Order: sequence, then structure tokens, then C-alpha cells
Amino acid sequence: MRSGSAERGGYRDPVPAVPVRDDLRALEGYHSPQVEVRVRLNTNESPTAPPAAWRDALAAELSRVEWHRYPDRSATELRRSIADVHGVDPGQVFAANGSNEVLQTLLLTYAGPGRRVATFEPTYQLHGHIARLTGAAVVEGERHPDFTLDLTEVDRVLGEAAPSVTFLCSPNNPTGREEPRANVEAVLARAPGLVVVDEAYGQFASWSALELVDEDRPLVVTRTFSKTWSMAAARLGYLVGPSWLVAELDKVVLPYHLDAAKQIAGRLAVRYAGDMERRVRQIVDQRERISAGLAALDTEVFPSGANFVLFRPRHRRGREVWQGLLDRSILVRDCSGWPRLADCLRVTVGTPDENGEFLTAMQEILG
Repeated sequence: MRSGSAERGGYRDPVPAVPVRDDLRALEGYHSPQVEVRVRLNTNESPTAPPAAWRDALAAELSRVEWHRYPDRSATELRRSIADVHGVDPGQVFAANGSNEVLQTLLLTYAGPGRRVATFEPTYQLHGHIARLTGAAVVEGERHPDFTLDLTEVDRVLGEAAPSVTFLCSPNNPTGREEPRANVEAVLARAPGLVVVDEAYGQFASWSALELVDEDRPLVVTRTFSKTWSMAAARLGYLVGPSWLVAELDKVVLPYHLDAAKQIAGRLAVRYAGDMERRVRQIVDQRERISAGLAALDTEVFPSGANFVLFRPRHRRGREVWQGLLDRSILVRDCSGWPRLADCLRVTVGTPDENGEFLTAMQEILG
């Protein structure tokens, strides 16, 4: 038998020559299984592409890139463009490769070994996952049955754990629920460390925690270009927070982490804010269409402020419905493995035709 492998039952498993950290051995990676289907409604992407004018402008600028030179290490123009959108100083903006790298940099800076991170379940799985990767301990609290924050539970978690970072998510993924402003303000008043409000779906919601950001609060709001800006392929995200916090993140992030193409793509995208806002309105209209259609089919439909809808069939197992959709070449997300989401499925808002196919299939399955 070769060194570096172990044989079991007629096949060999690789044995790493160097073991991973002890605290990572039990962790599994973050997975969103994909299969080939005609209608893909499981990843919360935008159903439409960016405007043609953006693509043309991007191609023109890329043709002039000096590829033998490093990109702007500070992403100066990109950060200035994002700052202009939100009416803040560029020093309050930090950009990275998707909002997940933004979260990772935050946790590398403010969490890590010996520190705790608080989440309130069910919520975005990568909050806890990335925190554990940085060596932090994760403390999980519960939510109300309607999936808003339970402030009594918040008091318990914050009092017992004294977390260095507390995560909120509004609209929450996978539930879609917007967090009321009063709840976010209450957490800010109680939290002993940094509060992070993940607003990956913020443009679809009725209010934003960006209204609460200032130099005197340990609060950041994270956003992404993947959803409303139709740029999931670009992997670009950012946060808005106090300038003193952004300065600390700049010390931690790897040099030249944002390539030139990504910086150009983001800087050009904000010129087409009107197109983005029109897409958002269309998606919100279609979201209400899906919610109403599902409610008419005797399913439990949870209120959503995002570009997706969480629902639970009342008289069928969620996995059976998921399989029935897949048999019709429609893929949605099975969320039944999340805490307290037994039999729940999540459908992304697609094009009007895709949404129509989904609702027709649901009628066939549940009819």
C-alpha cells in the first residue's frame, strides 16, 4: 500500500500528509447542489442580465487595461463610486471579492481564536461557517416563530457570550423576513462588540440599516453586486461602516485582492442605477405574484422582503414537492436542513415565464 492512503473495503481513501487544524476536522464545506434543469430558481441570482450599455462600456475599458501592471490596491475609484451611491465618504467603504470575502475580512479582524460570534437561527449559514474557519466560537440564539428577532433571547445570548461580533441579516436568508428597525436599534444598544447587518437583499426591502451607520456606532452594513446589479459572475461585494473600522480592514485584507476587471465592472455598474431600480421593482412585483399563487395552493408562505419566497407545503413533505419540481426540470432550494425549517422550500424570483412555469408545476404537484 502506498504511503499517504488507507484502504477500506476494496478502495483507498487519501490520508493527508499534514493534518488540518483540530477545530476544522468536523467542519463541512458550504454546498449549494446544482443539477442540470430548464428553470433554475435555487440560487437567488437576478433573472436578467445587466444592461447592454454596461457590457459595451466594460468591454471598451477592459481593452485599455495595462494587464502587466497590478490593479489599484485601494480600489479608489470603485470605493468613491459606491460612496456616491450611498452619500457617504469613500473612507467608509470597503470592497472585496463578493460579500463573503467582506465577511471573512471582518471576522479575521474582529473575531478569531478566543472570541465569540453570535448568530440567530435560522439565518445565512456562512455567517457561522466563516466565523468557525477563523477560529472563533459561534453562539446561536433562537428567533420568534415569525422569524423576527426575539429580544429576550438576544439579551440572553449577548449577556452570556459577550460576542465580539453579532450578525443580523435583513432581509434574512433563507426566511426572507425583514428585521424591523426597532429590533436592529435594540441590538445596537445591547451588543458589546461589532454589529454586522447583512443586506445582500437590501434593495428589495422597505428600509435599510444604512440609515443607522455613523462614525460613533460599531455598525457595518454589507451589500453585494450579485443580486440587484445582476453581477453574480463578477463576485463583488462591499460594506459601509465607520472609517476607523474600514482602516483596520485595509490592514488585514490581502494586497491587490480586487483585480482590475472587477473594479471597472463595479464602477461602471453604478452608472446604471436606474436600470437596477427598474429590475428591483419588477422582481418585487413577481415576488408578490409567487406569494399569492402559493397561498392559493394551501401552502404556508412566509413574508419576504427579498428576491425569493420561503414556503412550506401543508399536506406534502417538502422533499416530495422538491422532487416533483425537479421531475419537471425546475430546481428550487430544499431548506429542510436549516434549524426549524422542516419541509420548507425556497424559490428564487425568476422571469415572468419561469415564475409561471413554477406555479403551474406547483398546481400539478399539489392539485
